[in-house]
Amino acid sequence: MRLPWYVIGHKNPDADAICSAIGHAAYLRALGNEEAIAVRCGELPPRVKIILQKAGLDAPPLIDDVRPTAGSISRKNVAAVREDDTFLMAYKLMVDHEVRSVPVVNNGGEVKGLLRFLDLLQLLLPPATDGGNVKLLHASLQNIAATIGADASMGDTPPSEEEDLIMMVGASSQATVRQRLQTAQDEGNVQDYMVICGDRPAVHQYAVDFKVRALLVTGDYQIDPKLAEKAKAQGMVILCCPHDTATSVKLALCARKVRNILKDDFEFFSSNEVVSQFSRKVASLAQELFPVVEAGTQRMMGVFSKSDLVDPPRIRLSLVDHNEFSQAVKGVDEAKVMEILDHHRLSGDLVTRDPVRFINEPVGSSSTIVAWRFRVQNIEPDPAVALCLCAGMISDTLNLTGPTTTNIDREILSWLSDLAGVEPDKFAEEFFASGSLLLHADARAIVGTDRKEFVEEGITVSLSQVEEVSFKGLNQRKEELIRELENVRERGDHAIAILMITDIRLHNSILLGVGDARILGKLSFERVNENEWSANGVVSRKKELFPAVCQAIR
Repeated sequence: MRLPWYVIGHKNPDADAICSAIGHAAYLRALGNEEAIAVRCGELPPRVKIILQKAGLDAPPLIDDVRPTAGSISRKNVAAVREDDTFLMAYKLMVDHEVRSVPVVNNGGEVKGLLRFLDLLQLLLPPATDGGNVKLLHASLQNIAATIGADASMGDTPPSEEEDLIMMVGASSQATVRQRLQTAQDEGNVQDYMVICGDRPAVHQYAVDFKVRALLVTGDYQIDPKLAEKAKAQGMVILCCPHDTATSVKLALCARKVRNILKDDFEFFSSNEVVSQFSRKVASLAQELFPVVEAGTQRMMGVFSKSDLVDPPRIRLSLVDHNEFSQAVKGVDEAKVMEILDHHRLSGDLVTRDPVRFINEPVGSSSTIVAWRFRVQNIEPDPAVALCLCAGMISDTLNLTGPTTTNIDREILSWLSDLAGVEPDKFAEEFFASGSLLLHADARAIVGTDRKEFVEEGITVSLSQVEEVSFKGLNQRKEELIRELENVRERGDHAIAILMITDIRLHNSILLGVGDARILGKLSFERVNENEWSANGVVSRKKELFPAVCQAIR
């Protein structure tokens, strides 16, 4: 099975992270990579929800962990047997599929055990009670008839319920056969006997006289009709089969149900269990095949073998709008990173196992880079994708007024807006007017939206940014926002945590911050009070806020 190719932005995604992922996934599919799908590793910002509704697109699925799991490495096309299947059915299945072990499921598809080829020997070698030709067999006469292909019309109808039968091959002298049946009668278990023989009328007579449970006539022979009537009247089952006696005995043993040898000492894994967390445990087990069940249930969805853990298939990733481990989806180090598209500085500790395509351009947004790739390939994104890319560009460049804006951004936005059928300035006004976080979101959503973690000089910082059309409502919310910043700082063990609220009309920002007083005291912005700064003319986290924080740390 070919795993999907996820195109994904950073944690706590902003509009550019979501929209560039949607655009780049569409670009990859246009080049023939049908497995490419845009996903996200954080909540959708309110404005992005509105844009997706306007574009008629579904929200990218939420993926918070890309590590290989039991479900992702499992084989879904599985040969399995059911608890009520017979040994013969299981044997044929294993031979046909050339496997040495199969999972056993109940009628509801739940895993109940494992059946190994060697386990089947237990069905062929039941414990003997009297040596020689006497064998115990726990099976239903109905299954025995079906397994050996017997005609059961001459006696009583074979029941489907399993019984404890004692098989006795009537190959000895007539006197010996009679003596054995007499002994069984004396011991009180003759009614459990199933006598097996070929064309031996005397033995047939003994079986009926002693009222055994069943008579299996082999070699395509028949019992005398009158004797059969007597047998039927006393509830005796008569089976007539075409095989010789030796073959019939073997096949009868194959009529036992799989459930009779199942044990509960087997390992199985939930589909969401992470490979790296159980691979060592699996390596130490004697078990070779491992069922995988749906998370929260025991319904089987696949299996894997030890060999599947040697080099488990990895999820393919295209990372957009970030290039640091601290900002990437959980498990990125265990995935196969195919490429990185970004417009931020190079930093952090993102290391890949394989060579990757790395595109890092000093432009205003990652959506610009995606659109540029469409244009270079002479491919036009459809209007819905073009609209999303417009939103990503307008958000990150503040409609081409931010300090990171380049001529490439201006040229690309003009091209995209024509494809999307929108007028950039009007669209930008609608975009920023929609979904005010200050007015409609809780403190955690405000601080968590477009929040990135950075490491500078060994010191970790958290920087969040929200864009508003005014500072309306901010004064009433400062205290709860500061409390939430403190929560973020403590949860992430950050030196400082800052929220940048930007008025995109006035091109001013207000900073709220908590943490190391030495660093906060060195910020180059106008300090209003202990936790607030005024940053007139500052709108870019990447080009203005983060450099100022780095300078304060140094």
